[in-house]
Amino acid sequence: MPAYLDAILDLHRARAGGERRDKGALLGAAERTVADDPPRGFARAIRDRQESEAGGIGVIAEIKRRSPSRGVLVSQLDPAATAAAYEAGGAVGLSVLTDKVFFGGSPDDLRAARAATNLPVLRKDFLVSELDVIDARLMGADAVLLIVAALDDAELGAFATLARRLGMDALVEVHTVEEMERAAAIGATMVGVNQRDLHSFEVDPELASSLAGKAPPGAVLVAESAISSPEDAERAARAGFDAVLVGEALVRSPDQAAAVRAMSARSGKA
Repeated sequence: MPAYLDAILDLHRARAGGERRDKGALLGAAERTVADDPPRGFARAIRDRQESEAGGIGVIAEIKRRSPSRGVLVSQLDPAATAAAYEAGGAVGLSVLTDKVFFGGSPDDLRAARAATNLPVLRKDFLVSELDVIDARLMGADAVLLIVAALDDAELGAFATLARRLGMDALVEVHTVEEMERAAAIGATMVGVNQRDLHSFEVDPELASSLAGKAPPGAVLVAESAISSPEDAERAARAGFDAVLVGEALVRSPDQAAAVRAMSARSGKA
């Protein structure tokens, strides 16, 4: 199978190596946005859902045009309309792909989705530099994805610290027990278990359940990939997850609001 992660990271790191922008100036601009456009608490929104009368599991609904393994998902995707439909269905937050080459996304997709809703928005991308984290806040992100498999320990800690400085939450994504330990070592408070192998893009639907019990105490837990039905969402809830991140099943649905509603209207944690 193709080594998708390696190819994606090679491109992103090559771009980061060619950066000539002034980090200090960009950081200053990003810090000003914290007051001018305060981040919407991503982890807080998930916790609020858990504590509300609505019950069920939180749904992080993804805006995704295509993927390396599945090709084009939606040929004419309107990020604002899609985001509004997700919010109408009760989504707890949005995940927006901003990688163009492999996923067809852009920062404009994130801006449009956030402007169309009151939901917190995760920048879903392969962040490999501090400028990537800063850019996330500048484009309006409320949270960033930090993929443990893509970063060394120094990067992981530095990016998480920078995200906090800019008022953003970090969804720290893991695939193995060792990666879960690394997430715990940096004090991750929101952990995503991605059931998709980022080298082959094959899915292990049992991975989330097997890793849930090894998460840092008190962390918000998010199950990612292989969530395509309400039954999958319920299984994640029973395994101890607070939210599920769902892409293809929602973005391709003819009634996206109803699809989100069905995903979240299941039993909560056992």
